[in-house]
Amino acid sequence: MQMKRLIILALFTISLLHSVANAQQSAKVIANTATIDGHPAWIMQGNIYEVNVRQYTPEGTFNAFAKHLPRLKKMGVQTLWFMPINPIGVLDRKGALGSYYAVRNYKAINPEFGTMEDWNKLVKQCHEMGFKVIIDWVANHTAADHYWLTTHPNFYVRDSITHKAVSPFDWTDARKLNYNNKELRDSMTADMEFWLTTSHIDGFRCDVAFEVPKDFWSKCIATLRKGRSLFMLAEASEPWIHEAGFDATYTWPELNVMKDIVKGNVKATALDSIINKVDNDFQSNALRMYFTSNHDENSWNKSDYGTMPGITHAPFAVLTQTMKRSLPLIYSSQEEPYLDSISFFYKNTIPFGKYARAGFYSKLLTLRKNNEALAANASYNKIKSSADDKVFAYTRENNGAKVLVVLNLSKDAVTATLSNHTLSGKATEIFSNKAETISDGQQFDLKPWDYKVYSYLP
Repeated sequence: MQMKRLIILALFTISLLHSVANAQQSAKVIANTATIDGHPAWIMQGNIYEVNVRQYTPEGTFNAFAKHLPRLKKMGVQTLWFMPINPIGVLDRKGALGSYYAVRNYKAINPEFGTMEDWNKLVKQCHEMGFKVIIDWVANHTAADHYWLTTHPNFYVRDSITHKAVSPFDWTDARKLNYNNKELRDSMTADMEFWLTTSHIDGFRCDVAFEVPKDFWSKCIATLRKGRSLFMLAEASEPWIHEAGFDATYTWPELNVMKDIVKGNVKATALDSIINKVDNDFQSNALRMYFTSNHDENSWNKSDYGTMPGITHAPFAVLTQTMKRSLPLIYSSQEEPYLDSISFFYKNTIPFGKYARAGFYSKLLTLRKNNEALAANASYNKIKSSADDKVFAYTRENNGAKVLVVLNLSKDAVTATLSNHTLSGKATEIFSNKAETISDGQQFDLKPWDYKVYSYLP
């Protein structure tokens, strides 16, 4: 009888342990798939850092980049976006090393960077340190020598006269894919799924997403998202992209206005028009990736060292980190900063060492993480000032937390009075770390291109 009781007790204990384990696993799954406004919950107060592996270190490898993870973690970086990690085409290659965006094989690793084992090890290390990882995906075209050109010639758009696969735009090292072909659609989705199952990445940044059909993206994203908290970023600024299932799009129009403000071509109020247009044209939960630079803007348009030189960079960087709907981006070397363009087709190692802007970015990234008022879906209220042509001010609010942002977007010193704002009482200015009493109708003395960010936590 005693033995029977012991056996029953043992079986009960085992069953209980299984139940606890299953409950923990279920809780983990729920946490991993939690959403806010239809987006992964983890991205709402997150940020994105673009990694140019080739140029990041003298070695240009995954293993060499991994040494930078501790300092990026300390700076407050959350999501690492890796530019294409796939092998680069040789046929019609541009420059010595070719374009990252001329992909020769979607399911392989660029040997310049290391091996598949090196990549998976890096992703695992990133996850263990609390980072999220997304990779660049080039769905519009392949390299001129992708094996599909031989095995699946109907995967490509063909010239009506020569019947040769065509190049999109002036990208002579690439060949455009034909999305009228159902097998191509299935193959592309399967190749994206490969990275989710083998490397367990957290999402994709999709190159020239506006050139790929909406109905493909809708089905593909829905398939990839099953049971996953997947973040999808589109290189596009068209509203329909969000209807296709993407979380975030680019803010090129906003960036162009920022550049024009620096040049003195327009006043600070020009930003209002762009923000209002986005509100009118985009669905209410659309997220927008704000930036002052990225790989294209840096290599081809001299951002931000040329477009926002010297002290003009800071107020716009603050805006990218604090604006409504914003998911802020920092590009490789902006924290240094490297005041030159980074080559696209040649080896051009970033000379890291000073990290002069790291503290500046750290304050903004930390505030975004800790203050709910900077969640992408937090409310936004433009504040009227006595110098609206130069001063751009606004509040963000969420669950009692508040942030007041005051930017002087001009080359002149300004004394401005702010009225009808909701952040009154004591708040901390994050760059000086000083507690100040803020009141309605208060005057702010601002130097040229000055910026102040006040945080209030309930």
